[in-house]
Amino acid sequence: MLAAIRAFFAQRDVLEVETPILSRAATTDPSLASLSTVRCAPGAPDGETLYLHTSPEYPMKRLLAAGSGPIYQICKVFRDGERGRLHHPEFSLLEWYRPGWDSERLMGEVADLVRRVLGRSDLGVERIAYRDLFVDRLALDPWTARIDELRGAACARGVRGAHRLDLDVDGWLDLLLTHLLEPSLGRGCMSFLYAYPPTQAALARISSGDPPVAERFELYIDGIELANGFHELTDAAEQRRRLREDNARRRALALPVMPVDEAFLGALESGLPDAAGVALGLDRLLMVATGAPRIDAVIAFPVESA
Repeated sequence: MLAAIRAFFAQRDVLEVETPILSRAATTDPSLASLSTVRCAPGAPDGETLYLHTSPEYPMKRLLAAGSGPIYQICKVFRDGERGRLHHPEFSLLEWYRPGWDSERLMGEVADLVRRVLGRSDLGVERIAYRDLFVDRLALDPWTARIDELRGAACARGVRGAHRLDLDVDGWLDLLLTHLLEPSLGRGCMSFLYAYPPTQAALARISSGDPPVAERFELYIDGIELANGFHELTDAAEQRRRLREDNARRRALALPVMPVDEAFLGALESGLPDAAGVALGLDRLLMVATGAPRIDAVIAFPVESA
């Protein structure tokens, strides 16, 4: 699989790069937990805390801003508190960036790569707008639905424990998506879910349409989320605002506030080219390729035996 991926990008003149696994900064996303270690640093008697990256996104964007052109990376990433059928605290990620592309064009390349890796040149594609998915299958408009409507939909459709949950709108939308909608996606084809609510933009830009949408997509096969892509945000001030908002949400949730990557923000300020980027989970892709029911089946040494 790795050889096929490298051959794919070599044919398209995309440069393979490496970036650090350890960083003084960490992700501020409240839904992600970073693993950390302490380095014995000169002048720091208590040591210096370094974080294992949850994605190579920030340093790769620094390379883009420095003029690297199209780049990709295959690396290990780390996320604490994640363990289950599809989750492992250490996993393999493919991430790549295409200057001058938008998310729609990148979806086409993602589909080409997946067909190559799976050896399924006939594998079809469907593209579904996030809003249409909720309206068509749950009769809910995610842009206008109230919390009581979202909770009622989860309870009526048998989502266990939904009546006890206290979530915001995005929390309820995510619950409905993962429990009721995702299992039907990517059945006999690749399903690209796109045009997310602006409140779920993460590092994607927001379109100026009516209504505005986050220029973001996710790929599903066999009900499994494989990839998350963006038409990348290049506005440094807006990115800083989002990172601060993330940390404010962390405080409200009693989660540790994380150090912001100022070098990444500096790269945005210096001029990040218009680009689209995507991260694809290679362990999950290998699950699809082999028909494995659990991520443990495609990892030589799961964390319990590492």
